[in-house]
This record gives sequence, structure tokens and C-alpha cells, in this order.
Amino acid sequence: MKTIAIVTGTRAEYGLLRRLIYLIEQSAKLTLQLYVTGTHLSPEYGLTKNEIIEDDVTIYGQIDIQPNSDSSISIAKSSGNAMLGFADMLNKSKPDIILVVGDRYEILAVTFTALLFQIPIAHIHGGEITQAVMDDSIRHAITKLSSLHFAATEHYKNRIIQMGEYPNTVFNVGGLGVDCILNQELLKKSDLESQLNIIFKKKNLLITFHPVISPTQSVKEQTNELLKALSSLENTLCIFTMPNADLDGHAILNLVKSYCQSHKSAYYFHSLGQIRYLSCLQFVDAVVGNSSSGLLEVPTFSKPTINIGSRQDGRLKSKSVIDCTPHMNSILSSIELAYTKDFLQSIQTATNPYGKGGASEKIINILENLDYAELNNTKKFYDLK
Repeated sequence: MKTIAIVTGTRAEYGLLRRLIYLIEQSAKLTLQLYVTGTHLSPEYGLTKNEIIEDDVTIYGQIDIQPNSDSSISIAKSSGNAMLGFADMLNKSKPDIILVVGDRYEILAVTFTALLFQIPIAHIHGGEITQAVMDDSIRHAITKLSSLHFAATEHYKNRIIQMGEYPNTVFNVGGLGVDCILNQELLKKSDLESQLNIIFKKKNLLITFHPVISPTQSVKEQTNELLKALSSLENTLCIFTMPNADLDGHAILNLVKSYCQSHKSAYYFHSLGQIRYLSCLQFVDAVVGNSSSGLLEVPTFSKPTINIGSRQDGRLKSKSVIDCTPHMNSILSSIELAYTKDFLQSIQTATNPYGKGGASEKIINILENLDYAELNNTKKFYDLK
């Protein structure tokens, strides 16, 4: 039996990993160690470790790294706390490999700590680009610390190889988000309304907006432009999910809370949970904001995504994605386009560039048949011919 350690620090990340965690638990060749950290342990962000407990998944260890604020110094200190906590955890647990996804600062901390312990790292969703945020640099750094790579598209696989990773360690498995959709029984509208205590209206939008640091427009100004656009809509239900614990995230959180208090058709949730979030996608007309979910998952529902600003610049996009700037008029015109008959017809045949599902099964097959001794060899840089 090989021990697979999975690290999760946010609700969105756990949602992506949920199917993979289930398959590891079902495997006769693998055993799971689940490390929970980040906003999972924060009441302010919904204490989402409870969603993991509700799924009857055993939490092997908890590493509390909560920053005191969303400032640079607080997040830097939080990253240091992550290294301290994971050093103690890995010294005790000694897994055969650590599996991580994405581009969060706490994930960078654990991968660097694992490197010092000479524990191999497998990275999911590497090779992607989000040019406007620091996540880009973090993601590429994690790639270089990792020995095994599970890319979401052939394009991203080739970029990982371009970064000097050997081709035989890089696999195009597809996106985990598609797996979540295809392997989840979603809620009926009446059940969803009951659980969220809302009533869907004639028009419905699901909104997630994360902070983007811009030299020309503050996070507060960007958020206000979005809220001004939404406030001009008629007979529209707005369902907000709150941002991650990133730099200036509280600016968005506070503005959205205030907006919902003064608009009776607007509701906010710290965490919908994966089932409720995906169920919402069935019944809303479009997703608005700058979350990666609008690119990775929403196209599978053949629904429009209003992608605001530069946060997702560089990522592959379905033709169901409408790009706009973080200004009221640009956002409004994009929402209007999303409701037009021609656009809605055009995206019914749109394909999701992140695949048709099966990523988790592919990863499990590789992990079950992997030569783990090879991963412990010193990494070498692969030069393109």
C-alpha cells in the first residue's frame, strides 16, 4: 500500500479533489492521508472543514495558519506558519507522495517543506496561466518543486515540458472540475431553494469576484463597478459566493455584505459547498465574476460566463465565456449579450476545453502503477530539442 497525502486549504480546492479522495479511499493499492488547512479552519470563511466531515472523510491532520488580515505581511507570516505546521506533520506522517492542486500560497509552503523532507510531490492543474495575479508565479513554482504532473489539457502539458519537466512525468488527464459535475447527483430546484432559503426569479445570476491588484483601479473600485452594474438589473436574483483569503479580499467581502443588506434580491454565502454550488449552475442564467470555475466547469452546463477583468488572462476559454473589463458599462453589455437568443444558441454546441471527465480515474490508475522509487531520484532539467 502506498500512502497518498492530499492537502486542501479552500472550499473550491476540496470540491475539485472530492472525487479523487473518494477513489483513493476505494483503492486496494492506496491509502489516504488528508491534511486540512487554510480557510477550511476559519469561521469567517464558513468553517468548511465541516463539509469534509459531512462527507465522512477522515481528516489525518489540521494545520491552522490563519492570517490576522488580508495584508501582505499577514499572509507572508501565515505562509511561514504553514511551513512550521507541515514540518511537524510530515516528520510524523512520512507519506509516499504528496498530491496538491493549483496555486495557493499555503500549497507552495507545503510543497517546499516536502522538498526538504525529500517527499515527492504530484501537482494537478499545472502549466496554466493567469497573468494578472501572483497565483501565476506560485503555480509555476509548485511545478518546479514537483516530480509528477497532471495537466488539464495537452496545451498545458506541453507548457510544463517547456518548463524543463521530463515528458514521461507529465500526463494530460483533463480537468477535475468536469469530474465533479459528472459524478455528482445534483439537487432539484425546490430542494436547493429550501436549503438556501431563496426563491429563484425570472432571471438569476451566480457571482464570485476575487481581488485583483491593479495599478489603475483598486479592488474596492472594481467591486463597486460590478455592484453598480448588478443594481441596474430588474427582476434578477443575485447569489454571491465570497472570495478566497487573498490580498484585499476583505474589501470585496464587506462591500458584498453591505450590498446584500440593501438589496432584497441579493444573497451572499461564505460557502455553498460543492453540491449546492454545482446545483446552482443548473438554474442560473449565467455566472458573473472572475473565478476559474467560470472557465473550467460552467462550460459543461452550456451556460454563459461573464469573465470580468484580467484575473483569468492566459487560460484556455470556451466560446461560452464573455470577457469584459471591470467597468459598469462593459459588465452590463456583457450580461445583456449573455441573454440574447443568438448567443445562447451558439454556446449549446460549445465544448469545454478541459475535457469530458475521467481525470480522477486516470490519476488513480497512474498512482496505483507508479514506480515511486523513480520519483525519489534527483530531478534533472529537460531541454527541448
